[in-house]
Amino acid sequence: MTTQAQINQIIWKACDTFRGVIDPSQYKDYILTMLFLKYVADVHRDRLATYLEKYDGDEERARFAMRRERFQLPGRSSFYYLYEQRGEANIGELINVALNEFEEANREKLGSEDGSSIFRNIDFNSNNLGQVKDRNVRLKNLLIDFSDDRLDLRPSVLGDNDVIGDAYEYLIANFASDAGKKAGEFYTPSQVSTLLARLTKSAPGARICDPTCGSGSLLIKAAQQVGSDNVALYGQEANGTTWALAVMNMFLHGYDNATIRWGDTIRNPKLKEGDRLMKFDTVVANPPFSLDKWGADTAAADPHHRFYRGVPSKSKGDWAFISHMLETAKTDSGRVGVIVPHGVLFRGSSEGKIRQKTIEENLLSAVVGLPANLFFGTGIPAAILLFDRGRAPEQTDVLFIDASEGYEAGKNQNLLPDVEIDNITVTYDSFRAGHLDAGLVEDKFAYVATFAEIAENEFNLNIPRYVDTFEEAAPVDLVAVRAEIAELELARTRVRGELDGYLAELGLGA
Repeated sequence: MTTQAQINQIIWKACDTFRGVIDPSQYKDYILTMLFLKYVADVHRDRLATYLEKYDGDEERARFAMRRERFQLPGRSSFYYLYEQRGEANIGELINVALNEFEEANREKLGSEDGSSIFRNIDFNSNNLGQVKDRNVRLKNLLIDFSDDRLDLRPSVLGDNDVIGDAYEYLIANFASDAGKKAGEFYTPSQVSTLLARLTKSAPGARICDPTCGSGSLLIKAAQQVGSDNVALYGQEANGTTWALAVMNMFLHGYDNATIRWGDTIRNPKLKEGDRLMKFDTVVANPPFSLDKWGADTAAADPHHRFYRGVPSKSKGDWAFISHMLETAKTDSGRVGVIVPHGVLFRGSSEGKIRQKTIEENLLSAVVGLPANLFFGTGIPAAILLFDRGRAPEQTDVLFIDASEGYEAGKNQNLLPDVEIDNITVTYDSFRAGHLDAGLVEDKFAYVATFAEIAENEFNLNIPRYVDTFEEAAPVDLVAVRAEIAELELARTRVRGELDGYLAELGLGA
């Protein structure tokens, strides 16, 4: 049986086909799409073999039974058909046809509500892959790489259903590492996703939503924390290519019933029931930091009344996304977790007024400060805001956690270790359970602030105002400092004398 590490290595090696030709943020789409196509073909092959055995080799009965499977796979859409055609001069066009026919055969599963194709931005016949001759060589090599005997993705061979999903996540994480600033558009670091998912852990039967879902990794992490398949997943993503990755990601992790919409969450929210926004038990997101031109010009007339607390700055859309998330959480029980830049905690003007009203509504539960350089594309530290619409009127305290020093240095980025994730989660769970009283101080890590304290600070949530991280400087030994200065003065006098001697020997004296 091929191991997870071997599968990851084989697929990552396939990226060599495109390295140096196009940017990693682009070639990830070709690799991930081919992985999806190979997975579907292997599952189809596995299920067909099962039915042939069941029906004693009766192909007609076996193929009839295959109509009830997760995906229908037209003959020309099979990876193995494409592999046989790998030497054809129009192989790029054949792959495009395969994707189109596969999507048509599975329109109900793969299509969006407006008929958009999940493969609309993925063109294997594009000049981006080079001139015809070079492109054909690259695509042939790609098909050969994915035909590796060890890359057998049949469920009967893999055994562990998580293997293919983990391989997909492995690729996305590696692409994010290579893609620089563009990585933040489609991926939240795994450790941060895990932390947010644990802090907002949902119960079985929950509806979970990520309104800026990227490739879907955070949404999947939130689902996995439930500990049950009884969960409904919803997401929306503005970037069409990234939306397609999220749709494929859901299938590869077994969340076939997830609803992932393509569109701008602020200007055109797609997750609705009739004319009203859907309500969710849990809403999590890592929205784009301080997004400019987010839609402030039409926010005041929003038909869903998401911005009744105020319209955020035109150039910083952070509170626009938070407002949306709050209004899509269930009124009496919904929980919200959102990753934000620190400016969200203290900026004034319209943001300050929205922040104040949110706190006065008793929605804010906790503020968690994270280490710097955790995220792809930016080295700035971020924070997690946790909101709880089910807080009792007497529960007005807010927990502040400073985890800014709890990191491990990685190759390109800092990492959030498991022990720190555990520490943050245990502290927050204790707070929610009522075991941490107002005024409680965990030295240089946590503080429980009262509403009065926050109001006294003019609703500024800057973490150092509440968690004292001051390190007292070591006392200065003035006698020792004076002796050191005297020693330095003597050394300078000695060096000056030597220099004067050298200049005199050279006839350059005064």
